[in-house]
Order: sequence, then structure tokens, then C-alpha cells
Amino acid sequence: MMSLEFDDIEERTAEPIPKLPVKRKLFKVIIFGSIGIVLIAAIYFGYPYLSGNIEQSKEKQQMQPPRIIQLDVLNGCGAKGVGSRFTDFLRANGFDVVEMKNYKSFLVNQTLVVDRIGDLSLARRVAAALGVSEKNIIQQINPDYFVDVSVIIGKDFSELKVTH
Repeated sequence: MMSLEFDDIEERTAEPIPKLPVKRKLFKVIIFGSIGIVLIAAIYFGYPYLSGNIEQSKEKQQMQPPRIIQLDVLNGCGAKGVGSRFTDFLRANGFDVVEMKNYKSFLVNQTLVVDRIGDLSLARRVAAALGVSEKNIIQQINPDYFVDVSVIIGKDFSELKVTH
């Protein structure tokens, strides 16, 4: 029988694995992390384009009715019945007139359309329906108002679309 002697076996020493410098490891982590974030973002934002959902969402937007604009009509010229005529006209054109009353003064010369919520496009739609000039659209944002737009009827009301 043969015996093994441990003295004959050469000692093998494992050479230590060289360690990467800390800066190089950090650089690799940052690079691979950045690539991962970019890939995730590309998948997240690119999915609607790849799946065809963009066309569907555009179709849905076109099918939705335009936003209903709530407004109040204020008689600023003092003419009797003009507030009712404006209210009837605006309602017939799809606007939601929630209040009609006299303005604080009857000395308003030109009809004004007042944006109350910070969306001038709504005021422009009302002005266009009435035939009010763009220069007579003003913005007075008031969080206490519960309407989108106010119409202040001026003495020029007979020149507007309401009376034609």
C-alpha cells in the first residue's frame, strides 16, 4: 500500500485575485445604473407608440365633447332685457350661464369678456361666439368666483352677434 506523504506535496499558494480600484468599481456601477435607467425610461415612454395606444388616445380625445364653459352675464350698460338676450344666446350656443345680474356700474362702454380661472382660451371662445374683440378680453383671476368667464355687457351690445 502506498502512503502519501504530505511533505512531498508542494504547497500551492493561491495568488490573490487582484482587486479593482474603488474608483473603477464606482464608475462601472454608475455606467450600468445609467444604462438601466435609460432602458426603463425608453420602455415606459415608448410603450404607447409600440402598442398603438397613441392613435386610440387621439381618437378618444376627438370623441370627447369640448369643455362646457360656465359663465355669468353682467349688465354693465343699463339697457333693460339685454342680460336675458345674452343669456339666451349663450345658452343656445352651448355655454352654461349660471348667473345673470347687473354689474356694479352702468357706465361700461365696451363689452368685456373676463377670464376668471387663468385659461384665456375659454374667454376667447366666449368672445368669438359673441363677436367681442380680442382686445376686450381681460384676465382677473379670482378663486372666490365659481365661474370660468364673466361677460360684462357694454353700451356697444347692439354691434355684437347677439342682436343680429
